[in-house]
Amino acid sequence: MRLDLREIIEVPGASVPFACELDTERLDFPSVRGYRAKPKASGRVVNEAGILRLEGTVTAEMTCICDRCGADFDSVKETRVDAVLAEEDAGDNPELFILEGDGIDLDEVLSTCFILDMETKFLCREDCKGLCDRCGKNLNLGPCGCRKQTDPRFAVLEQLLDK
Repeated sequence: MRLDLREIIEVPGASVPFACELDTERLDFPSVRGYRAKPKASGRVVNEAGILRLEGTVTAEMTCICDRCGADFDSVKETRVDAVLAEEDAGDNPELFILEGDGIDLDEVLSTCFILDMETKFLCREDCKGLCDRCGKNLNLGPCGCRKQTDPRFAVLEQLLDK
């Protein structure tokens, strides 16, 4: 979605509100099975003494796969967006988004901020125990029947414990 900023570029203190849905095509993550609805974004672009600042939030309802136990779980991700918009590139500033004429491509800015804020590890819960490395049982459902493996260097001492 293109947002026209012509009205506020030369007017300090002016703002333009926005609300849109993001296309999920660019928001593809290995641990996100799918989106329950299109991510929603809302906020405004404000002219702060000649500097255009985009402020808002992106909210996404997702079905994810836990990176430890492999279970599906629902998650809601809310990303706060605070980006500076400029008319021309001022060097290699990755936090600067360039205007396209008198407007900005909202999808580009919001998707980029959402991607950069995404977790690197998806967990169904903070204390997820994962899977047993021998039998593959989900340890969140209870302990498995596998015997704890001992260091082969202590095999002789283990024989003493067995007696």
